[in-house]
Amino acid sequence: MLLHNIEELRKQRKEWQGLKVGLVPTMGALHEGHLSLIKKAKETCDRVVVSVFVNPIQFGPSEDFDKYPRTLDKDMELCNKEGVDIVFAPSPKEMYGEGSRLSNDTLTYVCPPFFYVNKLCGKTRTGHFDGVCTVVLKLFNIVQPDYAFFGQKDAQQVVIVKKMVKDLNVPVEIIQCPIVREESGLALSSRNKYLSEEGKKDALVLSGILNNIKACYNRGITDIKSLKETAYSFLTEKQDLEYLEILDRDTLEEQESADDNSIALIACRVEGVRLIDNIYLKG
Repeated sequence: MLLHNIEELRKQRKEWQGLKVGLVPTMGALHEGHLSLIKKAKETCDRVVVSVFVNPIQFGPSEDFDKYPRTLDKDMELCNKEGVDIVFAPSPKEMYGEGSRLSNDTLTYVCPPFFYVNKLCGKTRTGHFDGVCTVVLKLFNIVQPDYAFFGQKDAQQVVIVKKMVKDLNVPVEIIQCPIVREESGLALSSRNKYLSEEGKKDALVLSGILNNIKACYNRGITDIKSLKETAYSFLTEKQDLEYLEILDRDTLEEQESADDNSIALIACRVEGVRLIDNIYLKG
């Protein structure tokens, strides 16, 4: 069932009283990574809602909002095949009102703590996580799910959403699901569509760096500076490294040395396309 209207969705939600409801928030252009979240939701819940919404308030002025892939018909086919109960695809006007309201001058935003935002993707994407938390909390209020499913690839986002849910006492359990990769090792992303075949090969540097850091850690190297320095032999002029960090995977805190709760995270531009990836050093 495809719904565009909040009130229609709420009406349907009332009919599901007593059932476990799962939400998979997406921006569409669904791929196997999204489908893995949907499959997990189907295993866990009685009813599943997939939101398809390219959220304008999480994109910066120079980011790819206008060209972000929008493939609702194909997304619907995939969701129907997976047995999704509702695909919720609202317009920006349905979610936020008239376009002139899309700023924090006139629209209520949810602003996560600076500690979690002022690092990794948040350093270069000013306001991004304000936009993410605002839309995610709105979706939680609209759908009222028991469970919400997020992918590990957006690790900082998952930590921030979990923090928001805890701090604001939102009655939803966040389920994090593993990264899904192409056979080559490239983490699946809707932005991979922007890459040429050569660009996809160049993008394998991200997973190569992460796997090498994990291998070095498993050989006993725990000094974070030494682990990060192993990346430089992988990089060429075809990759523009934005960050490479090793942090506590639950809190995103810096560590004196890597341990079994560490996560290595990387962001890199290839052919102008911003890609992210991460790996747990243990497990």
